[in-house]
Amino acid sequence: MSDLEIAKQTLKKRKLALAIAKNGKIIFQSDSHGVIGLFEAIEQLGDELKGAAVADRIVGKAAALLCVYSQVDAVFASVLSLKGKDTLEKNDIKYEYEILVPRILDKTGKDACPFEKFSLNLENPEEAYFRLKEFAKKIRKEM
Repeated sequence: MSDLEIAKQTLKKRKLALAIAKNGKIIFQSDSHGVIGLFEAIEQLGDELKGAAVADRIVGKAAALLCVYSQVDAVFASVLSLKGKDTLEKNDIKYEYEILVPRILDKTGKDACPFEKFSLNLENPEEAYFRLKEFAKKIRKEM
């Protein structure tokens, strides 16, 4: 079974927000909402994410940029935005999804997710990582 299939099955069976597999086993899992789980994985695992497979409930452009930054090989998204799809394609990351949407919405469902909005003009994965990290800190303080 591929790492992507392992991550995908773990995501669904355990009703997680994020599951990451590498070399046939789960190396990270989270039920944190939004891109927070990806930040936690990057901080905990760093270079170990290179070549891993990510299964995430929701992947917008911000999450896609973090996957590119982490140099993962493959991504599964239950919900994938068009900008997220474009980002994965531009960076030659294999991907699968269940539902493709024009954009990721916020919790109210009335506006774009703050991370999706913030990442619209970001293209460089390294710059995106640091700018999104600062943005996440700012948003946490406002909550």
